[in-house]
Parts: sequence; C-alpha cells; structure tokens
Amino acid sequence: MQVAKVIGNIWATRKEEKLAGLKLLLVQPINPLTGELYRIPLVAADIIGAGVGETVLVVGGSSARSAAGDMKTPVDATVVGIVDDQDVDASVLQQA
Repeated sequence: MQVAKVIGNIWATRKEEKLAGLKLLLVQPINPLTGELYRIPLVAADIIGAGVGETVLVVGGSSARSAAGDMKTPVDATVVGIVDDQDVDASVLQQA
C-alpha cells in the first residue's frame, strides 16, 4: 500500500469491457514521512469516490484487482482509502 495525491482524472471512451463503470484517477505517490512527491504519477481505478487534491491510499498488483471487484479486471493500482489525517513521530525523521 502507498500514499498518493490525486492530481487529475483520466477519461477513456473506448476501453476494455471490465473497466466499464470504473472511474480512473491520475495519482502521484508521496513520501508519507515528508509529504514530498516521488516516483512518476500512475493511473489508478477509484472505487471510493476520491477527488483531485485528496491524499489517498493506493494498493497495487493482485490487491488492486481484488479491490476493483474481480481478479480479471486489468488494473495495476486501485484507490482504497482517503486519508483524513496522519501522525508521524518526528524522532524517526531525525534518525534517518
């Protein structure tokens, strides 16, 4: 599972049948300790109704397919939660 920021929406009129009805978001992974953006953005299926600007939890691989409702759904990432808040122990950051 990773933390990401929703940075946009993706629309695809023509797509694989199993993707019908799934909202697609563009998400940017973030470092949960520092909040800094890292890696490249990715497309994730949204099953919970997240929106642009929200911080979300994203799962990948078989967990993404399972969360999307069917192990045969062709997704690599699925948004499974919206982060309300987080609390990070600052002493961990100082040791790193």
